[in-house]
Amino acid sequence: MTDSSEDQAQADLSEEDRQILDYLREQVSRGESYFRSKNIANHIGLSSKQVGARLPKLDEETDDVEIEKWGRARSTTWRVTQS
Repeated sequence: MTDSSEDQAQADLSEEDRQILDYLREQVSRGESYFRSKNIANHIGLSSKQVGARLPKLDEETDDVEIEKWGRARSTTWRVTQS
């Protein structure tokens, strides 16, 4: 993806989507890989359902991070890596 098409993809995202991605990028750069929706939600002020519903869509719409449903116990764990 070129810079201009990446900028356009960012422009098409909602503010909440950008907040989620910014949080994930920052945490992945610090070495984190596994996340739960409720923990992401607590950091950015959304509900865990709002976060969980957005993550699969964000995986398809962004090229710089890969978001994968990793495990499901009481709540879903998401594995996030830089592309």
